[in-house]
Amino acid sequence: MATTTYLQNPTINITVGLATTDLSDNCSAATITAAFDALESTAFGDTAHKFVKGLQNNQITLTLYNSYGASEIEAVLYDAWNTGTCTLVMSPAGTTESPSNPEYTLTGCMLASFTPIAGAYGELSSVEAVFQGGALTRDIT
Repeated sequence: MATTTYLQNPTINITVGLATTDLSDNCSAATITAAFDALESTAFGDTAHKFVKGLQNNQITLTLYNSYGASEIEAVLYDAWNTGTCTLVMSPAGTTESPSNPEYTLTGCMLASFTPIAGAYGELSSVEAVFQGGALTRDIT
């Protein structure tokens, strides 16, 4: 039974090189997918497939309202895509870590894809950014 309800107001920061940018006020959706590669370890005599945990294979998908200009969403994402590596830090509700508000850090991820121009007449321009790879850690202290 659920004991805590969040209004889904996460904090999201991206670090590219030495520059850290808060993306929270432009983000409308965020998903962390924590995963490991499944390595088959099935041997003679086994009656079913067996797997062991391999390398982390994590992904974060963000949907952001797009904006153009120096230090704006498009420029920050382009720098992350062009640089090839970045760090994302996310918490479900604010920046104070606790068991009920864990902070997740994805270090060494790459921006695999983003849509720098997407939209339709009369609608807000949004961009979907997919970050892949990197090591995912969780902090509650």
